[in-house]
Amino acid sequence: MIRPLIAAALMLLAVTVSAEARAPDHADEWNGAEINWRDARSGIYESSKTGRPVIMVFHATWCSVCKRFRQVFKDPAIVAASRDFVMILVDADKEKEINGAFQPDGSYVPRTLFIDSEGNVSDKIVGSDPKYPHSVDVEKPDELLALMKKARQVFDVAPATQPPTIGESRT
Repeated sequence: MIRPLIAAALMLLAVTVSAEARAPDHADEWNGAEINWRDARSGIYESSKTGRPVIMVFHATWCSVCKRFRQVFKDPAIVAASRDFVMILVDADKEKEINGAFQPDGSYVPRTLFIDSEGNVSDKIVGSDPKYPHSVDVEKPDELLALMKKARQVFDVAPATQPPTIGESRT
């Protein structure tokens, strides 16, 4: 029941947005210099047009755990892996409509959702906390990296950038 509602919300948002991608508020605090964060509307539109899956991160400016989670996005492996996804950053307090549309298990923050290009939130790509399955380790990048790798398999996504093989240069 939730999936059709989320898919419908995504399609409505995609229809009402122009193709121009915009960086969301607070992207700079989440390593916006290296991660191509989108706001929800332009990110959803981009995903629907390109077929790339979405990682949607919900945060709040007052949330101390969110502030720690920001540091995970400075990890070079996270930066590289983010290129395979449309990265969407949502301020849960400022964007109440988006926050309300994407609550498969509650409105807690930080919340990290993996969404296919058709708007389906994956229930297979979740963190290890059974009480808050869409939360991930905010102290180190390992869990998020593992989920990103799993998402590439679940969503059948070829990595955007391939690391060089042994003996091969990056030229």
